[in-house]
Amino acid sequence: MSTPYDLRKVLAELQEIPGEYHETNAEVDPHAELSGVYRYIGAGGTVKRPTQEGPTMMFNNVKGFPDTRVLIGIIASRDRVGKILHHDLKHLGRLLKDSVQNPVKPVKVSKDEAPAQEVVHLASDEGFDIRKLLAAPTNTEYDAGPYITMGVVFGSDPDKSMSDVTIHRMVLEDEDTIGMYIMPGGRHIGHFQKQYEALNKPMPITINIGLDPAISIGTTFEPPTTPLGYNELWIAGALRQEPVQLVDGVAVDEVGIARSEFIIEAEILPHETIQEDINTNTGKAMPEFPGYNGDANPAVNVVKVKAITHRKDRPIMQTTIGPSEEHVSMAGIPTEASILDLVDKAIPGKVTNVYNPPAGGGKLMSILQIHKETEADEGIQRQAAILALSAFKELKTVILVDDDVDIFDMNDVMWTLNTRFQGDKDIIVLPGMRNHPLDPSERPEYNPTSIRFRGMSSKTILDGTVPFDLKDDFIRAEFKEVADWKKYLE
Repeated sequence: MSTPYDLRKVLAELQEIPGEYHETNAEVDPHAELSGVYRYIGAGGTVKRPTQEGPTMMFNNVKGFPDTRVLIGIIASRDRVGKILHHDLKHLGRLLKDSVQNPVKPVKVSKDEAPAQEVVHLASDEGFDIRKLLAAPTNTEYDAGPYITMGVVFGSDPDKSMSDVTIHRMVLEDEDTIGMYIMPGGRHIGHFQKQYEALNKPMPITINIGLDPAISIGTTFEPPTTPLGYNELWIAGALRQEPVQLVDGVAVDEVGIARSEFIIEAEILPHETIQEDINTNTGKAMPEFPGYNGDANPAVNVVKVKAITHRKDRPIMQTTIGPSEEHVSMAGIPTEASILDLVDKAIPGKVTNVYNPPAGGGKLMSILQIHKETEADEGIQRQAAILALSAFKELKTVILVDDDVDIFDMNDVMWTLNTRFQGDKDIIVLPGMRNHPLDPSERPEYNPTSIRFRGMSSKTILDGTVPFDLKDDFIRAEFKEVADWKKYLE
C-alpha cells in the first residue's frame, strides 16, 4: 500500500521534475530576509517588481530555528499546481469543480498513525513559547509580527454536527497568544465562533501547517459552492482519491490533520480581542493579495495556544508571501471552479473556461471564455458575467472573450480589448456593490458618491466578444497546421 499524500510525498515528486524545487543551506533570517530572497526567485503574483515565476524553495538553515526548515512557494506557479495534482493546468477549474461534486470524506486515525504528533509541547511546560517553536517569517520589516500564512484552521460548531476548514492571517503576539483576523461574513469558522461566543465558551480549534497542497487549495472554497455544513477537506479527498487523515487533539476537543508538519491546538476566546500590531505599532499587518501592506486591525480575535505538536524529523514550516502567485492558486482556481459550477447549471455549454489571473490576486478579476453558436446566444455572455458577480462578492472585474482567445495569455486578452471592444458600448458598470475590503480603492474618500462604507465597489464588465451577426468579420488569420513543427528545434 502506497504512502498517503502529504507535503513530503509531494516534495519528493517535485524533486524529480527539473526546475520545480530548490533548497539552500545558506543561513537566512526569518524576519523579512527569507521573504525578501524569495521575492526575487519565485513569488510572482502582485508582488512588487522585480519578481518572477520560479521553483518552490526550502530553507534548511533558518536563524534561531536549527531544527526547523521553512518551505515557501510550493503553489506559486499554476503549471506546478497542475503537476502536483497530475492534471492539465488549463483545466484545473473543472478538476476542482468535479471534486466538489464527488467528495471523499476524511477518516480518523490513531495517535500512533499520526506523524504530526510525534513530538508534543504543552502550554503548561516550563518555558513554552510559540515564538521559539514556530519559525513563522515576517514578509516585510513593517509587519505586525511573525505571521502564520499557510495555516489551515479546523473548527466545528458547539454540538460537533458540522466542521469546516479555512485559512486566516494569524500573528504571533506573545508566548501563548495568536491574533487571528477572521474576515467578516462568509467564513464558516467565524459562524461557529459566534455560536460559541453566544454560549460564552472558548472555541477549540487546530491550526495545521505543512500540508499536501490539495488540502490548501481545496480549503479556500466558499459559499455558495460549499455551503454551511460542507467541509472542504472532502475536496482534497476527492482530488487525491483517498481520504484526508484526522487525529484527536492532545489538549483540546478537536481534531487535527494527522499528516501535517505542525499542529497548533488552541482556543478562540469569547468576547476578547487584541490590537494586531500591539508589539510593533507600525499600523501595518502584512502584505495582502492586492499587493499592498494591509492595515493592522485594532481588534483581532484572541487565540490561546494549549499545545504544539510536530514531526520528529526536522519539521517543515510552510509559509507564503501574501501577494504572491500562491494566493492566486489558492483563491483563484477554486473561484474558477465555483463560477464554472454556477454557469454550467444556468447556461450550460456557453462558458467554456474561466481564469482568475494574477493581476487580480485570484480574487478580483475573472476572464470568461464564451461560446456563441446561434444568434440566440447573443447577450448570454453578459448574463454569465452577472451570474459570476452576483455569486462572488469579492469579484470586481469580469472580462468576456470569444472561444478563439487564449484566456491564460494576457496579451491575447488585451488584444481582444483592442480589436473587439468599443468602450462606449462594451463597458457595463454596476456601482454600489459589496467587494473585498482589502482593495485600497474601496473607501469613501476615493468615490463618495457610490462608496458609502469601506469594502464597497463599482463592478465592471468588459465585453470583448464579437456580436454574433458580425462574427464573419472577425476571423483570425489562419496559418498552416504543421504537425511536426518541433523537429525544427532539434
